[in-house]
Amino acid sequence: MTTFVLIHGAEDGAWSWHLVEAALRERGHDVVAVDLPSDDENAAYPEYADTVVKAIGDRTDLIVVGHSLGGFTAPIVAERTNADLIVFVSGMIPRPGETPNEWWENTGHNDLVYEPAEGEDENAQFYHDVPPELAAEALRRARVQQLTPMDRVWPLETWPSIPSRVLIGRDDRFMPAEWSREVAKDRLGIEADMIDGGHCLPLSRPQEVADQLERFAAEL
Repeated sequence: MTTFVLIHGAEDGAWSWHLVEAALRERGHDVVAVDLPSDDENAAYPEYADTVVKAIGDRTDLIVVGHSLGGFTAPIVAERTNADLIVFVSGMIPRPGETPNEWWENTGHNDLVYEPAEGEDENAQFYHDVPPELAAEALRRARVQQLTPMDRVWPLETWPSIPSRVLIGRDDRFMPAEWSREVAKDRLGIEADMIDGGHCLPLSRPQEVADQLERFAAEL
């Protein structure tokens, strides 16, 4: 049995993974998903990782999954727990010595321009393909994301010697697919896997995300 460790992104919580969690549990897997202390102005990635590692306990056969900003926490957790795989789901892939604020410039994300369609607001770049009731609930559940980690250097000095996979959404407006593919090649030297959907794949395509995570586990 594989244990999938699901790490949420900025302004999110464990709830953002609840549909994927249910799908994985139905297939016989164990799941760990917790709220990071992202509302604590004194907390950054070591503290985020502490929270996840504590929740993992003595579980083994781990696949650590980071969504969006959760990509900065996932490799730390994976290294500390000797995980079998790191998966980035529309995730930020850090480099040693880099801060998240530097990541935007270093990856070229600052050069991307998002223009809402007529009648859309800024939230559309994240939730345009999420069912409206789920999108509304996600916004209602939004948590404070303190900016403390954004200027903190990512603490790992070298990349973990753990395999990695990248899953991206073909319709992602925040991290466009072709750009994400280039980042995965540049930073990890791998080809990203792609499915239909936007940035919030755990809400818009939970069954497909679970399918891919299960496939990644089978291919180890």
